Amino acid sequence: MFDFSKTVDRHGTWCTQWDYIGDRFGVNDLLPFTISDMDFATAPCITQALEKRIAHGVLGYSRWQHEDFLGALRHWYAKRFNSAIDTDTAVYGPSVIYMVAQLIRLWTQPGECVVTHTPAYDAFYKVVLGNQRQLLACPMKQSEGEWFCDMAHLEALLARPQTKVLLLCSPQNPTGKVWTRAELEIMAELCERHDVKVISDEIHMDMTWGDRQHLPWNEVGKTPWALLTSASKSFNIPALTGAYGFINDPATRDAYFLQLKSKDGLSSPAVLAVAAHIAAYREGQPWLDELRTYLQSNLEYVATKLNQAFPQLAWKIPQATYLAWIDLRVLGVDDQELQRVLIDEEKVAIMPGFTYGEEGRGFVRLNVGCPRSKVELGVQKLISALNKLVK
Repeated sequence: MFDFSKTVDRHGTWCTQWDYIGDRFGVNDLLPFTISDMDFATAPCITQALEKRIAHGVLGYSRWQHEDFLGALRHWYAKRFNSAIDTDTAVYGPSVIYMVAQLIRLWTQPGECVVTHTPAYDAFYKVVLGNQRQLLACPMKQSEGEWFCDMAHLEALLARPQTKVLLLCSPQNPTGKVWTRAELEIMAELCERHDVKVISDEIHMDMTWGDRQHLPWNEVGKTPWALLTSASKSFNIPALTGAYGFINDPATRDAYFLQLKSKDGLSSPAVLAVAAHIAAYREGQPWLDELRTYLQSNLEYVATKLNQAFPQLAWKIPQATYLAWIDLRVLGVDDQELQRVLIDEEKVAIMPGFTYGEEGRGFVRLNVGCPRSKVELGVQKLISALNKLVK
């Protein structure tokens, strides 16, 4: 029904991934598999909703606290996650990371500690350290290709007197780990035991593979918590801006709104983002389900080709996200040399694992949110680069 094989030329659209690739990699005209947006046009239902709103012609100040938006959130959570979300606790913001930053400032003081699982989304390091807080890393462990959390180590970090917040990524970026109910319940209990608040970034919640099912934090949370997310990743609309969340503690919610509206002057949301979310959550499921099938097939293609070329990798697709987190350590390839060959010789941009912390050394992150033809070329170039370096 939907054609995800069509190539859309994104050049000249002020596109971070294509037009500004040189900002991160130092070279222009590379084939990019980098920042986590997709090369697909968004769902037709969203385009139609935006066209209808623009055709009205009047783009004045707007609101998000209305049944059209809140009802769409309840509908999505009930249908996708079988969760009865309380929209009386809803909040809004320009982006998930903006909301994370505000909550870190509300719940911690400079010098206090925020715990997160590593390797971690690179913006987590920036938002914690940029606000003069300390980041405590809880390294993810791996067994037979499956990622898990060392709960004893996590508790030791949460038990420190200076630890005030667990910054959770669920599903986890970059590993693609989908936390089970049992794992989330243990984390919730540990946070309750040590009086630690939780910020759960769930922006990849719709992108789980196979029989893996995302469980929203509202189903397990015990201490004050904030669940933050957006349709931007799932429906490829980050350029519209706009995120939402749920904060269960009324005092924190009031303080967040004071910061958002009075201190930062962000009382009116981007109306096109509100319209896009409503359309996505009311009408976008058929498009998203076909997209998920296509993306999973892309990941399986990567696994097949990589494991044919290098059987010792035994690489498995992640449990979630369209970001292939590829462990190359068994090949003994130097990270910097691999990047040099990829950029200078293969003319391709693939995120080095060390972008996501020390635990990412020896990995690369390959974005497969694109037509298969591009994935094929990217994997070919990665294999070619590795063949030049593997002794």
